[in-house]
Amino acid sequence: MKPHLLLIGGGHAHMITLKKLDTFIAKGFQVTVIQPSQYHYYSGMGPGMLGGTYQPDDIRFATKKLVESKGGVFVQAEAYRIDPKQQFVYLKDVEEPLHYDVLSCNAGSYVPKNIVKDSGGCIFTSKPIEELEKAKEQILEKGKKGGVTIAVLGSGPAAIEIAGNIHQLCKEHGLSQPRIQLFGGRSFMSGRPEKVQKLARRILEKKGIEIIEDGYVTSVADQEITLENEAHYKADIIFPALGVRPSKIFSRSGLDVGPDGGLKVNEYLQSTSHANIFGGGDCIYYAKQPLDKVGVYAVRQNETLYNNLMASLEKKPLEKFSPGGDYLLIYNLGDKQGVLSKWSFTFSGKLAFVIKDYIDRKFIQTFKEF
Repeated sequence: MKPHLLLIGGGHAHMITLKKLDTFIAKGFQVTVIQPSQYHYYSGMGPGMLGGTYQPDDIRFATKKLVESKGGVFVQAEAYRIDPKQQFVYLKDVEEPLHYDVLSCNAGSYVPKNIVKDSGGCIFTSKPIEELEKAKEQILEKGKKGGVTIAVLGSGPAAIEIAGNIHQLCKEHGLSQPRIQLFGGRSFMSGRPEKVQKLARRILEKKGIEIIEDGYVTSVADQEITLENEAHYKADIIFPALGVRPSKIFSRSGLDVGPDGGLKVNEYLQSTSHANIFGGGDCIYYAKQPLDKVGVYAVRQNETLYNNLMASLEKKPLEKFSPGGDYLLIYNLGDKQGVLSKWSFTFSGKLAFVIKDYIDRKFIQTFKEF
């Protein structure tokens, strides 16, 4: 049989591999891509979709269509477990596993909800991105009745963008503004540059968003939020946005993982325990230099990952990945306002949003043209 390349996920780290899928086919390799949805959503534009700046079609790639047009096989399913000895990937709710010779994982991440004690219909996370479209419907439905309280747990990039875009959503639909509360732990945007913190805080507070810094959230139950100081808050809609964790597939599979549960990879983006398994994006733990969970690293991993998957199939030497230097940070805080920062250069306002919007739209269009 022809050697089989199996890809878990069609995200940012697999962009070049998907673009050049036909080069694998031309050399006689089989290629299969596994993904829960026939589309892959660009998370960087998710809050903008919530706010109404973008529609779902504006922020997603047609992975199934792309794979099949290049001669590959697309399997719509969730990869649940890897058997690295027998070289099988087991799928959720599917009996037959898929065999591989070389495996590449771009399985993404999830928002942990371990503090959530109930799973009522009022709780939404930023991943999967489809959740934000459901949240949008709930906000509009409840907002028409007025008197809505919306809680966003966390004060990282996802949290502040969600809060700002909820304000935009209600404003553009002529609804009375909900009470938006941002639970920032003990320090708003902890770990971010001080000027970025000040500018983001100023924009959000000007929108009437309350920033609560009385302590970390310890539990959410029956639409009630409890802080570590025993303070209680009620909310009609709740967004847990307390960071992301790598897919659980690796901890289920007996592979080397990092302290966050991500696939532990070396400087070749190769599993430290199994030489024919590679990975990129949020799902990996880069052993040499732990990386932030930001899309820029996934994009930078593209070329190296493509080259090393081909080299592994052809039994050729691998190339090293270089994470590169500082990266551009831009936050979309709704109402065409943003905060931009790189090195010591930081500013806020409409221009920051315009730059982010241009970069994001160009990125999406480039991939769609594949």
